[in-house]
Parts: sequence; structure tokens; C-alpha cells
Amino acid sequence: MKKLMILGAGISQLPLIKKAKEMGLYVIVVSRQGNYPGFSLADKVYYEDTTNIEKVAEIARFEGIDGICTTGTDVAVKSIGKVVDEIGVSGLNYESAQLSSNKWKMKQAFMEHGVRTAKFVKVRNKEEVYAAFEVLSMPLMFKAVDGGASKGIVKVTDKEQIDDAYDKVRRDTKLDFFIVEEFIEGTEFGAQSYVYNHEIQFIMPHGDMMFYGDAGVPIGHYVPYELPDDVEQDLFNQLKQSILALQLNNCAINADFILKDDKVFVLEIGGRAGATCLPELVSTFYGFDYYEQIIRAALHMNPTFSVESFQPCACELLISDKEGEITKLENGNVSHEDIIQISFDYNVGDRINKFRVGTDRIGQIIVKGESLEEVINRLNKVKGNINVQLK
Repeated sequence: MKKLMILGAGISQLPLIKKAKEMGLYVIVVSRQGNYPGFSLADKVYYEDTTNIEKVAEIARFEGIDGICTTGTDVAVKSIGKVVDEIGVSGLNYESAQLSSNKWKMKQAFMEHGVRTAKFVKVRNKEEVYAAFEVLSMPLMFKAVDGGASKGIVKVTDKEQIDDAYDKVRRDTKLDFFIVEEFIEGTEFGAQSYVYNHEIQFIMPHGDMMFYGDAGVPIGHYVPYELPDDVEQDLFNQLKQSILALQLNNCAINADFILKDDKVFVLEIGGRAGATCLPELVSTFYGFDYYEQIIRAALHMNPTFSVESFQPCACELLISDKEGEITKLENGNVSHEDIIQISFDYNVGDRINKFRVGTDRIGQIIVKGESLEEVINRLNKVKGNINVQLK
């Protein structure tokens, strides 16, 4: 029986763990302790922080694993790279993992390879932050380079906001610096992709539904995302250059873009599949089980990314604009073939957070339909039939 190590046991990794068990694999889950749903499904659990690179590699060697993977999180990617280099399993190598999980190294690689991206500077203290305002055009984005799930990212539109933004980013980073970059006014969207044996298997552009707090946080996605032919070609070119810049191979890709004046700017590229139901959208849109192919690729089990369809679909997180204890959680929707999933992460009596970042979710909805218009209408109808009350 093949041994698969999965980093993380949260909501994003749960479908990956379930699929691995369905495939008859021996599943080892590594995650820090917490109330994570993936623990109960694993054959073996190690309560370790997935960012502890040396410890993860030590466990992988001890267990003699056949493959390693994750989904929906950037923080575990460097540990995957370390294991790939030391054991020789399939996946992105450590150098690529560093480039794709550190925004400072990523931006440098983009500049060296001609990837179109926002102007930026590296800052270590408030003096350098104020100096950045003299060379960059407002509004600006303060970004921790080692964060994930939109943590440590703050939009600054006025110099009076600098001190608060500086303090927030420094709280959310383990490093002694962060980057300040120009905010590009445009349309945010993304793409999912996979590179296997140095060949891009697919590129799926997707529209994003955004929540704007300290920074823009995606709370939903939809496909197809229609772009003019020349813009789509520019997207493909920018993504291909990004893949070369970050030396990505044998991994899923989560890409974030801004479209301005018919030009695609690359915000960042992650060497893993996206969160917010994005693997489910890939599966639904193309007609193959994306979680299964991610696992097969990690185990060198001949993954097949063969496109069977182009099924319009969408997903959205259930979120709250306040925190509190759930007193009512009702799903008034009747079963329908176009409702793929309605799931809740909490029960009545649980406390939830006011939504700020992607992990502050209550649940998710995934739907499909004959057209994108029908899909969005279905999504809104489903949301309207869900009742969440707090105290």
C-alpha cells in the first residue's frame, strides 16, 4: 500500500484526505494541533507545524513515504520542496518552493524574467516605508512576504494610515522586512493550472468574487471567465513566464492577476491548488477529479488531466459581518441536480469570527448550470435560502 503524506488537516485539505482514503492509500497527516476535521480520517497523524521544514522531512524519511502534497495553503509548500529534494518523490523542488512562497523572492524572479507585475520596494523600518511613498504612486499595498490566506496585507490610501498598517504587517510576519508595492486599479481575477513533467496540463481562468477589508480577499469564483482573445493570450504568456521564473514543475498552480487597460499584471503565483472551492470548480468545469489527479501526480501514478467538458459553475463562501455564537443554522434549499454542495464548518452553539481572511468562513456553496447567468442566479437563490443567526 502506497504511503501519502498530506500537509494540513483543515477544511481545505479535507477533500484531499478523503480522496486519498477512497483510493486505498495509507494517509499520513501532518498538522499542528487544533480542531481540524482531517485528523479523524488519517491512518496516522503527526502533530507538527507544517512550516517546520526539518521536522516534516524527518517524518517523511522515517515513514518512507511514496508521495507528499497539500492544497489551499502556501505555508506548507517549502516543506514539500524539502522532502522532494531529500527523498526524490514527485513535486516542486525546494528552490521553486522558496520562490513561490516568499513574495520578495517571487517579485525579484518576476522582474528578472520580464513578468509584468506592480512596482515594489523592500522595507525594514518606518523610515524606509515613508521613503517608499516618494518613489511609488498611491494607493500602496503593504505585504508580509511570508504570509498566506491574505494575512499581513494592508491597502494604504493615505500617509496617515502608515503607522497602523506598518504595525499590522509587522505583527503578521516572522521576518524583519516586508514589501510595499503599487496598487494596480483594475479587475482582479485568477487562474488554476498544473505543470507535470515540465508540461502545462491546463490553464483555467476564473472570475473572482471579492471581499474588501484591509485588502481584497476572494470569497467566491466562477467559470468560464470570458476574456478577449488577445487578453487571454497575454494571460497565457504571463503565466508561462511566471512558471519559468519560479521554476515550477510537478505541482498545481494558483495564480492571481489584475487586468488593467487590457494588460494582465501578475500579483502572485502559488505552487499549490487554490482554496475557496477552486479544486472543485476545476473538477466540475473540466469533468475530471482534480483531487485524484493531484494525488496521482504526487505518487507518479499516471495522472490524466483530460478535459471532458466545459461545465459552467461557481462557488462562494458563507461569511458573517460580525462575530458571535451561532443560534440558528438552517438550509432551506431542496435537493437539485445543479446544487453540487452546501456545507457548514460549524454547528449551532459554535462561535465564529467576523470575516477578515479566507479561514474566517462558515461554509461553502458550489453550483452548476447551463450558462454562467443561470449559475449565478442559482448561487444567489441558494444563498437566500440559508439562514444563519448569531448572538
